[in-house]
Amino acid sequence: MPTIADAVSLLEEIAPPVLAEEWDNVGLLAGDPAAPLHRALTCLTLSPDVVAEAAHAHADLVVTHHPLPFRGVRSLSTEGIDGGSLWRLARAGVAVYSPHTAYDSAAGGVNDQWAQRVGLIDVVPLVRSPIREEVCGVGRIGDLPGGRFAALVQAVRQTVSPAAVLRVVPPPDGAARRVAIACGSGGSLLDAALAAGCDTLLTGELGFHECLRCRSLGVGVVLTGHYASERFAVESLAVRLAAELPGVEVSASTAERDPLSPAAM
Repeated sequence: MPTIADAVSLLEEIAPPVLAEEWDNVGLLAGDPAAPLHRALTCLTLSPDVVAEAAHAHADLVVTHHPLPFRGVRSLSTEGIDGGSLWRLARAGVAVYSPHTAYDSAAGGVNDQWAQRVGLIDVVPLVRSPIREEVCGVGRIGDLPGGRFAALVQAVRQTVSPAAVLRVVPPPDGAARRVAIACGSGGSLLDAALAAGCDTLLTGELGFHECLRCRSLGVGVVLTGHYASERFAVESLAVRLAAELPGVEVSASTAERDPLSPAAM
């Protein structure tokens, strides 16, 4: 019978914890490594809806991209959202693992999957990992065949949910030759993208003044929303875990939703 430890070993192979940012909280965050593993659930964030789904499905493990706890939790009480979620999971015997920024940066991780889905070539990390020798690191950059911004936007639409709302800073010449990718919030990587000669940035979210800066510099921007920039990758992770953990039922959460939606007219 597979155990939680078997899933941890596989997850550490897929997203080596050494790749995680120093501020992050990755790994097995709750649970007994020796416990048997029958069912696992993947999600982007451990919202109360996902917690209820995991308990109802009798999952033994939830793999959440965004860690819970992320920073310190002072109490495990139903009076708080984070503490209450951890309390309910513990009572239901559900372990919690988070790969977060290790999965973002890993070879075959979130940013690599984005590069593949939009058709970039000659892809390399935007910021190479100083720890590991293989091709992994923070963000990705690559060349877009054809070099047209409209083609990039169309490729992005084919990856995200039909309900996702894309926002763009269109480049003045309609070009997208050298593209930088940063899932989630990409503002901290804008300077690195500019230094690498990128004329386009694909990310989940970017601040207002950063968008103004890009427009002033003639840099194109595609914003998918934070949820859409990462959710597809926890779905592909569920497929991989199911294939490599024989006898374990693995699925992506069906209760999870983007907290943001278009306003009703």
